[in-house]
Amino acid sequence: MEIFEKLNDRQKESVNHIKGPMLIVAGAGSGKTLTLTCRVANLIKQGIAPYNILAVTFTNKAANEMKERIENILCDQTLTSKPLIGTFHSIGVRILRSEIEKLNRKKSFTILDADDAFALVRQIFKDFNISKERFHLRAILSRISLAKNNLLSSSDFLKNADDIFQQKVAEVFQEYEKRLIKINACDFDDLINLPVKIFQQFPEVLDKFQERWKFIMIDEFQDTNMVQNLFVSLLGAKYRNVCAIGDGDQSIYSFRGANVENILQFEKEFTPCKLIKLEQNYRSSSNILEGANAVIRHNKKRVDKKMFTKSGSGEKIMIFEADDEREEAHQICQEILNLKNKNKQNFSDFTVLYRTNAQSRNLEEAAMRFSLPYQIIGGIKFYARREIKDVLAYLKFIANEKDSVSFLRIINVPSRKIGKVSIARLQNFAQSKNLELSEILPHLSLAEGITPLAKKSLLNFADQIFALKKDVFQISAAELIIKIYEKFNLKNYYQDGSEEGEMRLENIKELISVAQKFDGLENSLNLFLENVALITDADNVPKNNDRVTFMTLHNAKGLQFETVFMAGAEENLLPHSQSLSSPQELEEERRLFYVGMTRAKKHLYICYAKSRLIFGNFSYNTPSRFLSEIPEKVCDFSNSNFHSAQKDTDITIEPIYDDLPQIIPEYNKGEKVIHPNFGEGEIEEVEGEVLTINFGKLGTKRFSASIAPLRKV
Repeated sequence: MEIFEKLNDRQKESVNHIKGPMLIVAGAGSGKTLTLTCRVANLIKQGIAPYNILAVTFTNKAANEMKERIENILCDQTLTSKPLIGTFHSIGVRILRSEIEKLNRKKSFTILDADDAFALVRQIFKDFNISKERFHLRAILSRISLAKNNLLSSSDFLKNADDIFQQKVAEVFQEYEKRLIKINACDFDDLINLPVKIFQQFPEVLDKFQERWKFIMIDEFQDTNMVQNLFVSLLGAKYRNVCAIGDGDQSIYSFRGANVENILQFEKEFTPCKLIKLEQNYRSSSNILEGANAVIRHNKKRVDKKMFTKSGSGEKIMIFEADDEREEAHQICQEILNLKNKNKQNFSDFTVLYRTNAQSRNLEEAAMRFSLPYQIIGGIKFYARREIKDVLAYLKFIANEKDSVSFLRIINVPSRKIGKVSIARLQNFAQSKNLELSEILPHLSLAEGITPLAKKSLLNFADQIFALKKDVFQISAAELIIKIYEKFNLKNYYQDGSEEGEMRLENIKELISVAQKFDGLENSLNLFLENVALITDADNVPKNNDRVTFMTLHNAKGLQFETVFMAGAEENLLPHSQSLSSPQELEEERRLFYVGMTRAKKHLYICYAKSRLIFGNFSYNTPSRFLSEIPEKVCDFSNSNFHSAQKDTDITIEPIYDDLPQIIPEYNKGEKVIHPNFGEGEIEEVEGEVLTINFGKLGTKRFSASIAPLRKV
């Protein structure tokens, strides 16, 4: 394929720019993946060694698609090397496999996933007698992750700890880091912050990789966090051939540490910088695009761009009103069937997007009533299933005998009659010998207080594990899984006569199929485990499945559908109540709404309910403020009593949150108020416009002060 054949003028300009920094602001549906792919291919055609090119993506799926496209473009060329295309984490692993010994750690480290990290912190809670009621484990783990993504060590964190919670985080953080080193493991955050630390402490290593990757491209730059941004800055400092591509209007992952400022400040970081805007949308009709553009223009922190399309006006945006969440779900499923029959569409052409996972229940129930085939993205993922986690734990422990997290998971899978008392005594024995729990197997004869039956089971388990360890370099990962399956009789363990038991066995067989892709490769086991550890949520979206897709707006990023339904477009839900007191968070909620709108190609439905039962509480919310930002001329309100306040897209737009202080009634902590459904309550907390009210026996509720039907006593 000729490189420039399918590109517009702005895309060609992006592809043609060879040297020096460049920021490509690529709006939704503007063909950024094609542009990025063609740019890599053009660099190679211009004589740049593929070995010197690095392209960073945010999913393995995107990386694989880019590789395939580049191979198709360059099919007539014989390449002596290939560009490196991968996620931040996969590139970080590559660096650590060659350089981690500089930090006095071993190259054979294993990678802990989120569940493994949780298990490790849970064990720390137990060992240090930390109250799980007083200190929430996930909150502490989240704070540790945030600290690591800002390159803070546990000692750094302790210096700035100014309350009991932060001091407890520092205490757990310190022990967590010690144990990671002791069990020869890295968590997901380490895969980026440790390479950055190596770059900072060892200039010769940084120089080596700067010479290796002289041309750097980063996709979805708006989703980078502090440490990822620093990673790019360090690598790109020498030759400055850094191309960042993304869209600040689609930055929706601040809860993961993503910082929209990174893309907004890129031009200052790499001055002088070429700026190119990709403003032609190839996905959505003009009505959908005009509506989305009008909404996002209310945000202040953004690079202005004027998105346009040549695909015609298309259908108007449908605004649906329902009495409650059950009717909303009913309307959506009914309309899906109507459209499918009318337009001869597939079920896979439809998606229903929502702000919180809790909204999916009513949609599922309605889909079952209508016999509507559906799939939920964000449910139990393949690699998070119990049986898969068990088999992977066996593999991890065989690969790394210091991995006590995996050891604890499999010690009674299947049951070996090793009770909690025996495990506690084993842990005490390990601590007395300054060993990890997983390292005591060769020393079991010295352990005291363990029943003869438990000791016999453990010795038998140890013999089986050590026998398998001898096979690691002679057999493939797939063959090793089969041996584990047979040696530990997992078939009888999982096959309990139920349909679920059969599914577990099928899942293990599927895992064997995945592992077979690594047959014939050197160090097959470690390569397989590394690949599994780096799989992200976005890589788990099924293909070729004729079902309606239900998912959160956050999971929809990067996808597109013929028809999109956005459910729950109400104040306190979208935008979420927790965002209402912060202008920055409110802007992100607006970006989330914009992302949802721009997933649609031909049909967009935005739905809201006048009342909703969610999290056990009835709420009576007004339609989302974002609906009022969509021009009336691109909407169809025939199924709704709501009408847009915006008549003209060319009016001067002032961000809505600037007006909030004028419209929010003044409430104070301790005041008594009355709600029509919950009766009299007392205000316990005032956070911006969010009120926390105690209604006695009915419990504590949170309301938006600007819209809740409250009156003072």
